[in-house]
Amino acid sequence: MNQTEIENLQDSPSSAVSDARLIEDARLGDKEAFRGLVQRYEKRLFRVIYRFVHEDTLAEDLSQETFLRVYENLDQFDLSRRFGPWLFRIGVNLTLDFLRKRKRRGRTSVFSEIQPDEPMNPGSADPRNHLDLSEEVLRVMEDIPEKYRSVLVLRDLENFSTAEIAAIVGRKEATIRWRLAEARNRFKALWLKRADDSSPLEV
Repeated sequence: MNQTEIENLQDSPSSAVSDARLIEDARLGDKEAFRGLVQRYEKRLFRVIYRFVHEDTLAEDLSQETFLRVYENLDQFDLSRRFGPWLFRIGVNLTLDFLRKRKRRGRTSVFSEIQPDEPMNPGSADPRNHLDLSEEVLRVMEDIPEKYRSVLVLRDLENFSTAEIAAIVGRKEATIRWRLAEARNRFKALWLKRADDSSPLEV
């Protein structure tokens, strides 16, 4: 498959069909076909992983490891299913496994070094306000159990549908909806508690 064919597939209105075509060709040893899959998903995969680790280099390393595992297991992929959720399931599981191991080793908090998603606006009166809010949000997220935090990240930060999240985490849609509601309730409760704890004491 040449580069022009890959570009035509990427512009196709049916991404499921084009993904399947690329996978079939990649299974036959076509490296350009697999490169087409990487180009199609690498930016969003990096962004999703970054939501969990908040480190550029680490997110890049985990993204590359994800694509390596996908390539090694491409023969096991069921072409009747969508490729995207399978890819993100491998990436999210790999990332969460890494974070669990790092936590067990006693490393610092995954949110200890905050990097805002967007550069600060130099025109704002006090750019620290945005950074402080980012820190607060991330610290509250850190206190939410993993199975709820993952759903919250995928749905509210990355806008995956409940069906996509169900495929990524391997649970039923009803379970995802319940976890999302629970995650939002926990975030709200923790956020309010943090706000109350930071309020100055009345004299």
